[in-house]
Amino acid sequence: MSGDVEELYDYDLIRQSGEPSMFDVRPVRTTLVLGSSQSVDVLDPRKVRDVPVRRRRGGGGLVVLHPGDLWIDWWIPAGDPRWSGDLHVSSLRAGQWWRESLRDQIDGVLTVHEGRLEGEPAHRVVCFAGRGPGEVFVDGVKTVGVTQWRVREGVFVSTVLPVEPSIEALGFLTNVPVGLDRVLDEKVSAPVAGIDHARLIDRLVQVSGPWRSRSFQLDA
Repeated sequence: MSGDVEELYDYDLIRQSGEPSMFDVRPVRTTLVLGSSQSVDVLDPRKVRDVPVRRRRGGGGLVVLHPGDLWIDWWIPAGDPRWSGDLHVSSLRAGQWWRESLRDQIDGVLTVHEGRLEGEPAHRVVCFAGRGPGEVFVDGVKTVGVTQWRVREGVFVSTVLPVEPSIEALGFLTNVPVGLDRVLDEKVSAPVAGIDHARLIDRLVQVSGPWRSRSFQLDA
C-alpha cells in the first residue's frame, strides 16, 4: 500500500476562503479516513486492498465511514464571531451545536465531554476509542466524534455521527492494541441509527449558522 494517501479535501483551497462554510460529506461506500499524523502502516494492506483510504487534517485516529453516516465539517475563518483562539472552546461549541440539534430526535441523555482528551494512548489509533473535548455521548456511549485543524486563517472543525459500531475498524489494523476490542465493543443505539438526517442537518444549520452550505458525495 502506498504511503501517499489522498486528502479528504483540498485544505489549502479552504484556508484561502474568508467565507464561513458548513460541509456535508456523504460516503458512497465504506471508506477509511486516517488522522493527519497517522502512518498508513497502521492499516494492513491485505485487509484494505478493496477499501478506499483518505486522510483528514486534524487530530484523532482512524474513522470507518459508511453510507448513512453523517460527516459534518465547519470552516470558521479567523475574525468570524464563532472563531476562537482556544481550541477547547472551538470543540465544545461544535459539540453544543450537535447536542442541541439531536435533542428532538434522541430519547437518551445527551452530554458533551468538557474535559481534556481521555483514553489509553495506544487505543487512540481508532477515533471512537477515547473521549475528546466537544464529543457527544448518548447515555454514556460516544455518538459524535470531534477533531479540528487550526491554521492562522481559521479553524476547521470536523465531526462525524456513525451508524455502525466502531469495532469494525479493528478488522483493518495491522496490529490491534491490547484491550481496544473491549473499549470499542459498544452497540449503536437504535435512536441514533434511525434519525432523520435531513432534519438534523437543517437543525445544525439553524443553531450554528449562517454558513455557506456545501454538500458532496465521497466516492473515494
